[in-house]
Amino acid sequence: MAISQADLRNAAHRSSTAVVKRAGQNTAFLCHSHLDRELAKGLQTTLREHGLDLYIDWQDASMPATPGVETAGKLRQRIIASDFFLFLATANSMSSRWCPWELGYADGKKPNEKIAIVPTSDGYTTHGSEYLGLYRHIDKGSNGVYGIFAPGAARGSPVSSI
Repeated sequence: MAISQADLRNAAHRSSTAVVKRAGQNTAFLCHSHLDRELAKGLQTTLREHGLDLYIDWQDASMPATPGVETAGKLRQRIIASDFFLFLATANSMSSRWCPWELGYADGKKPNEKIAIVPTSDGYTTHGSEYLGLYRHIDKGSNGVYGIFAPGAARGSPVSSI
């Protein structure tokens, strides 16, 4: 299954200001295409509501305005510093030059249990299924709670538990 992009767009318009980052809360680096800002914001809101804080590079004032070598260095630092690495799979991220590089870098630096794919569905196609055999994935469970699932597993753990 995959997370509906429509659900992420709706979540992007909800306010997550009521959710305060707690001490010791896990953080995840969100790999995504900048063309999917609204989806990234929606995922950030949704996962914050479930206890996981996301780092999104375009929200970081220290990132260079134009991508280049400095950008790559800062992304490497953030990937390593974050507890988890999430890949928001969309048509845009799958065709991006940066996203596969970030996933490859994370794969070499983080254990597999610290990497997860967020497969999405745009109503026509599911994106990210290419990676589901390699990594865990985040999805909405049958009970409506977002969970993290091992490759091939039908049952997962709540996102709040990671």
